[in-house]
Amino acid sequence: MDVLTMLTAEKPVVIFSKSTCCMSHTVKALIKSFGANPAMIELDKLPNGQQVERALVQLGSRPGVPAVFIGQQFIGGADELISLNVQNKLAQLLLRAKAIFIWSR
Repeated sequence: MDVLTMLTAEKPVVIFSKSTCCMSHTVKALIKSFGANPAMIELDKLPNGQQVERALVQLGSRPGVPAVFIGQQFIGGADELISLNVQNKLAQLLLRAKAIFIWSR
């Protein structure tokens, strides 16, 4: 099983990050504002963190972190997540992934 599939298989929301990345903290705060509890994977604390980051870059994550998966689907980084939020599409993704169970604006 590929390393990204293994790390994202059982969680509705996974954020790959580095502990010093301020955009990763911003993305986590945005997702938590919907009531979701994302799994955070700190690449700088993993023994195979560089391997995971290379896999994220191959998937299209530029820069490598933050990289967000919702419902086991790669969404992108901070720009993509913020864009989805502005378009009022982020809540629907979180609902479909069962990361949240109710949302009304």
